[in-house]
Amino acid sequence: MGVPEPITEQAERVLTLWQGSWVAAFAVGILVWGLIIWSVIFHRKRSEQLPPQVRYNMPIEALYTVLPMVVIAVLFYFTAKDQTYLLETDEPADVYVDVNAFQWSWKFDYSDAQDQPILDTAGEQVSVAGVPTVTTEDMPVLVLPSDSVVHFDLTSPDVIHSFWIPSFAFKMDAIPGHPNQFQVKVLPGVEGDYAGRCAELCGVDHSRMLFTLRVVSPEDYQTWLEERQNNPAALPTPAGQEEGQVDQDAVIDPSPSPSPLTSSEAAVAEEDDQ
Repeated sequence: MGVPEPITEQAERVLTLWQGSWVAAFAVGILVWGLIIWSVIFHRKRSEQLPPQVRYNMPIEALYTVLPMVVIAVLFYFTAKDQTYLLETDEPADVYVDVNAFQWSWKFDYSDAQDQPILDTAGEQVSVAGVPTVTTEDMPVLVLPSDSVVHFDLTSPDVIHSFWIPSFAFKMDAIPGHPNQFQVKVLPGVEGDYAGRCAELCGVDHSRMLFTLRVVSPEDYQTWLEERQNNPAALPTPAGQEEGQVDQDAVIDPSPSPSPLTSSEAAVAEEDDQ
């Protein structure tokens, strides 16, 4: 029903809730349409005699007051229960990833099971970063091991972004000054590439804020990690900008701009000039 095949235990829970909500919706719809059809067939006009007129029907009014409240209460219970489960971060993680969302791409910093930064031979934290793009070859690749618990810490230095992997059936905002976190248990046997993107309108290149999630076996993940440690990859430079060059449009002048003079101050300044 529009939900991609789940690749985490949390996504399976979301899919179950989604399907259960549809079952409840169909049940209510069948009941309502059944009552409408029953009324049309069995209470159609049979003669010119006016049917008995009643001012109210207490059992029916109680039913259509209580029944919706019961349905809503049941849906609320399962939604709150699953939401609590999705936001749990108590289980020890195998991999920690700091997700830095910026206009308009992503930077992924890797830490080990003790949440200690994984350093390369240059003494820098193993990272993957990207630039705005629509081509798969240029997208940053978030590599994760299957059959593992992965903890995400989300931050943003500029505006609100939303970290979304459709196959997770879950997304969470990266908010400046307000770190967010969540974790997932990646299922075994789901190795492959999956789409990832920003789900919050964040500026002119929002549509190009894409990345690829690549799930590999734990052994291949360790091999990839060792390769990144021994061969640090340079972080990409935005298109149209040479390495080491500063984008002057992004530099903010720290000196305050002069405020406009009032009419009286202007008159005094003119007298001083004379």
